Amino acid sequence: MKKIPGSVKAKKSRTPSKSNSLLNITILFLSVIIIYLGYSVLYKLNVFESERVNETTKEHKRIIQVEVLNGCGVVDIADAFTDSLRKRNFDVVNTANYRSFEIDKSIIIDRAGRLGNAKYLADVIGLDRSRVIQQKNKNYFLDITLIVGKDYRKLFHNN
Repeated sequence: MKKIPGSVKAKKSRTPSKSNSLLNITILFLSVIIIYLGYSVLYKLNVFESERVNETTKEHKRIIQVEVLNGCGVVDIADAFTDSLRKRNFDVVNTANYRSFEIDKSIIIDRAGRLGNAKYLADVIGLDRSRVIQQKNKNYFLDITLIVGKDYRKLFHNN
């Protein structure tokens, strides 16, 4: 076949090369990683965590770490509350005396910014939700502080 000057040779259709396939797979893989990391960040920020508690089962899916402090001066009351809370699947990480034994009404303090958990604890022990306050503190490695007051007999409906 003779070459005719100025004529264009027909191009062959190309199939995707290995480098294009590898590039597409890499893009797909990186996209999956980005989606996973985005979900992880949103999960850590508690975007998906509901503040509502299932009222019918009273089950809470997240482990709640609690500190129990004796604010009434009754010997071993913090230990008794610790036992009762652990039976209800709370993770009691610290038990101690409060700085004063003059606390008349028990108090629940939300330390982690999850007010729903503190209200859930109030419901479990039978404490009025108006006794729940929020004092976020990143230096605490727990969710809630429970200060047991002189009204401890009214709590748990059996103490």
